[in-house]
Amino acid sequence: MKNSVKAGRQGQSKGFDRMKKTVLMAAALATMLFGSSVEGWAAKLVARIDVSSQTMTVRYGRAVYRWRVSTARKGYITPRGSYRPQRTARMWYSRKYDMSPMPHSVFYRGGYAIHGTGAVKSLGRPASHGCVRLHPSNAAAFYSMVRQAGFRNTRIVVTN
Repeated sequence: MKNSVKAGRQGQSKGFDRMKKTVLMAAALATMLFGSSVEGWAAKLVARIDVSSQTMTVRYGRAVYRWRVSTARKGYITPRGSYRPQRTARMWYSRKYDMSPMPHSVFYRGGYAIHGTGAVKSLGRPASHGCVRLHPSNAAAFYSMVRQAGFRNTRIVVTN
């Protein structure tokens, strides 16, 4: 009788250990998926393009940058909204607009991108076919930030 009681208790103990392991694994998985705070959900890199002031404000950690841009000129649009980068290209040539160079491109909606331009004198006023143009050095810096932060940790917000 003593042996059967002891065996029953060992079976209960094994079941309890399995349940404990399952609960601990679920807690570890939840922590990995959701992070330990709300900051896990927030983008680490945020670029806000203000079409009305033709500026882009970039927040990356504690660093804040404010750059002049050129968005869509009359007859074209720069789409408004909140996006994540879709792809990057160190150098892209627009097949749609006579193979125009688009250095350090960060594409965020189809063919729309944030990229460098040689037309730096136009920065600060609408001049593009819809893309967000930056000074080449600023485009290179932003491109590097996006690559470092990752697409999932980057948010691009275009407003009026």
